[in-house]
Amino acid sequence: MKTPLHDRHLALDGKMVPYAGWSMPVQYPTGIQAEHRAVREGAGLFDVSHMGEFIVSGAGAQEFLRHVAVNDAAKIEVRQAQYSALCHHDGTVIDDLLIYRLGRDEFLLVVNAANIETDFAWLKEHAGGFDVSLEDRSDEYGLLALQGPDAAKHLQPLVEADLDEIGYFRFAQIDVAGVAALVARTGYTGEDGFEIYLPAPDAPRVWDALDGVTPCGLGARDSLRLEVGYPLYGNDLDREHTALESGLGWVVKLDRGDFIGREALAAQKEAGLERKLVGIRLTGRGFPRPGYPVVVGEDEVGVVTSGTLSPSLGVGIALAFVPVEVAEPGTEVGVRIRNRDIAGVVERPPFYREGSIRR
Repeated sequence: MKTPLHDRHLALDGKMVPYAGWSMPVQYPTGIQAEHRAVREGAGLFDVSHMGEFIVSGAGAQEFLRHVAVNDAAKIEVRQAQYSALCHHDGTVIDDLLIYRLGRDEFLLVVNAANIETDFAWLKEHAGGFDVSLEDRSDEYGLLALQGPDAAKHLQPLVEADLDEIGYFRFAQIDVAGVAALVARTGYTGEDGFEIYLPAPDAPRVWDALDGVTPCGLGARDSLRLEVGYPLYGNDLDREHTALESGLGWVVKLDRGDFIGREALAAQKEAGLERKLVGIRLTGRGFPRPGYPVVVGEDEVGVVTSGTLSPSLGVGIALAFVPVEVAEPGTEVGVRIRNRDIAGVVERPPFYREGSIRR
């Protein structure tokens, strides 16, 4: 499949790769490191139109979302966003998602591209008994992510609203370059910025209006999110690990009533975790990649789920599942890279702490 901006990527000589069934740019001729630096130091523009968008509406919409998602949708105010997750009955993660409250009884759910069909089927399966309507509008949306400390400076001339009035994890429904859009102060990079939801046919118009902003591909998106410890579904979140094991305990609200997966997650919390997703910073020279073993002495104790050579820090960083006995920050571990054990230390993310997010 192609996003509404496919022709723009080709015109910019983007290196296109298949991703979750979509043709997506992994990088442009400037290269991943230059794109990464642009976001950390100025502003970068991503096409993330491959993401899925669902509308959940009706008098029972809030209670339905409280039933299927681990966070508490009742806490979301109108024009506010919330990070959450869908879990199976055993507590393992079906997907992580953003929930935007459009009105008292209307929500926008944004899910990962690879999980659109699975997520929508899961929601439909559990909608019985709730006064709720579900619509998959993924094909109707284009989505741009403008990220970096200078993001507001580039976007402000294209809107009449004062962007300073949009707080972190808040949004406004305003025109951008003459296009009706939902502009949210959210993102996946650890920097200030905006995600711009708009009709798919209008995405090229807004992309062109943001002329002068560095276009960025999936490569920079991955290195940026990993530096701040944001998980990626399919790597760090999956059906093999529970939300608690995967570091999502901060969004799992066990004390607010029943929801799908609560019983399993409460029992796991009571019994204690046996494994956890942790951050690892290499102290030796190496490039950790997904699938590389994590070792303590000669013993393989875990596996890297995400890894890169951090462009900002100049060291190897990774996320990995390890037993709880080696999960304490400061624990010395190694990552086996091409039959060599490269020294590292467990570290609580974010690895990069100088981002411009306004909390």
